[in-house]
Amino acid sequence: MTEPYKIKVCESIKLIPRSERETVLKEAGYNVFRIPADKVYIDLLSDSGTSAMSTRQWASMLLGDESFAYQKSYYRLIDTVKSIFGFKHVLPIHQGRAGEHILFSLMVNQGDCVPNNMHFETTRANIEYQGGKAVNLVVDEAYDPKSEFPFKGNIDLNKLKSLIEDVGKQRIPLCIITLTNNTGAGQPVSIENVCAVKDILSKYDIPLFFDACRFAENAFLIREREQGYANKSIREIIKELFSYADGCIMSAKKDALSNIGGFIAMNNGDLIKQVENLILLIEGFPAHGGLAGRDLEAIAAGLEEAIDEEHLTHRVGQVRYLGERLINNGIPVFKPIGGHAVYIDTSEFLPNIPKDKFPSQALLAAIYLEGGVRTASLGSEFSNTQSGHPLELVRLSVPRRVYTREHLDYVVDVVTKVYKKRKTIKGLRLVHEPKFLKDFGVQFEKL
Repeated sequence: MTEPYKIKVCESIKLIPRSERETVLKEAGYNVFRIPADKVYIDLLSDSGTSAMSTRQWASMLLGDESFAYQKSYYRLIDTVKSIFGFKHVLPIHQGRAGEHILFSLMVNQGDCVPNNMHFETTRANIEYQGGKAVNLVVDEAYDPKSEFPFKGNIDLNKLKSLIEDVGKQRIPLCIITLTNNTGAGQPVSIENVCAVKDILSKYDIPLFFDACRFAENAFLIREREQGYANKSIREIIKELFSYADGCIMSAKKDALSNIGGFIAMNNGDLIKQVENLILLIEGFPAHGGLAGRDLEAIAAGLEEAIDEEHLTHRVGQVRYLGERLINNGIPVFKPIGGHAVYIDTSEFLPNIPKDKFPSQALLAAIYLEGGVRTASLGSEFSNTQSGHPLELVRLSVPRRVYTREHLDYVVDVVTKVYKKRKTIKGLRLVHEPKFLKDFGVQFEKL
């Protein structure tokens, strides 16, 4: 379908010369996170905080109440979250990882295990910072890029039962499900699986939390792929999905179409009071969580727009268009295509580069060098440079309402050119890695 919007404001972009791109890459240590944004032509590094806000969102920001305590904008956001998700208690935070840090500071102790389908890097780091162990329990199909299994974000129920039996329920303070499963190629989670996970956890009084940053895309894919939901509205699917959760952490920088912000929501009144105390200590007054009133307004408006049927049809369709064009050009892509990004299977794209030579980083460097397109990798450098991610993937995250079909066609052309000369791509050597969140700060040099 065509874009369900028209462009009112535009920003100039420029493709710098190849010689300059070579210099930029080298100075960045072949880590595209470190490349200045004005040196990037098409930026598919992340869909987080990169959305184009609507006229409704910009207009709502002028209504922002900047009072210090319990401003009107706070109540507008809280009412919107309760209406969509159904939780009893909601507190704003400045972004998702702040919510992770606060929640895990209260719930995770040294030696605890926190299961998830697949932990995102910031989630894992915040658990490990508290002395806990982040455990991935995703279904085996998630590790097969060619499998068309529709819900590769599902938790393996037998793995969950085994973990509880092995470590004991007292060492599992909570279970998390990431919607959609970003680390596993943006794959959705089914309501059937969530319900089954909740049944298991309830027997041991283990609470279930969602990482809900792509809740709307997950609901859209449920409607497309899960039997019995084709005729339900997105709002109805979200209400049912979240009825099984005890709480969630939400980064509003993804599906909520905002450039900053998020919230923690839950039904536990005692725990939310502890969360409120920590927010007051490190984020700001609990009614704003480190955000301006105008940010609260933008998030509230963005949440409503996120569940708009036309928006989601175009948004998911745009990502699918990119993936299908790449597949038609012979590019090995992780299947089925998820909601927010297309993931290239680096192992098949660059089969001659071993994992210890960082093939995914080498590929995204080659893509940037070829056409100024910035992407991200989930590979050997991710989490732990010794073991890395179980898959080797390059992620092409599509920002919401930012690029046109012509931009995506350009990306396809660039990736296709790289694929045709893939045998000339060499691996990389690690020269620096930080202690936490290694993929954001790691640096390399060419072999």
